[in-house]
Amino acid sequence: MHIKLKMNHKTKFTRMCIAEAILELMDKTEFDKIRVSAIVKRAGVARMSFYKHYTCPKDALADYMKIIISEYLEETESPDSQAVYMSYEHILYSLKFYDRYRDFFLKLYKNGMYSLLIDSINSFMVENVSLVERLSRYELYAYSGGLLNAFIQWEYGGKTDSAEDVASKIYELYCKE
Repeated sequence: MHIKLKMNHKTKFTRMCIAEAILELMDKTEFDKIRVSAIVKRAGVARMSFYKHYTCPKDALADYMKIIISEYLEETESPDSQAVYMSYEHILYSLKFYDRYRDFFLKLYKNGMYSLLIDSINSFMVENVSLVERLSRYELYAYSGGLLNAFIQWEYGGKTDSAEDVASKIYELYCKE
């Protein structure tokens, strides 16, 4: 599937409406039983709009993840700086950023689509961080997977620890000098 991250406001809005409709439907329906007709009805878009962008609902969720990653990139100030990705501050920022989309992350996780999340994050790390950090793919996979897993378990645990405490533990584990 080819996904364009640069899109006009109307296209982005339509794509986000489609993904958000799927997420709403997932509250009451198993993902595999969600039909395109229900998605377009909930999203308020034409069926042709869905098929213009996607072949199936999973494509829409993958696209939504790419939109989230695009937003993440826009918000980070210096993506070419080593301190951005491997610092306590960046880990804390990442946890708080993920928290904005906790419903999306947790719904995918609960519906057996963890691979969509981790594949997207791994791709982001390899494409945007590997050259800056000079880490092997395996180090990046361990770091990104650890961060995602820690976030999901933090959410499932009711966030009894502060984001700062979680970020400190991750930093201590992965970012020792």
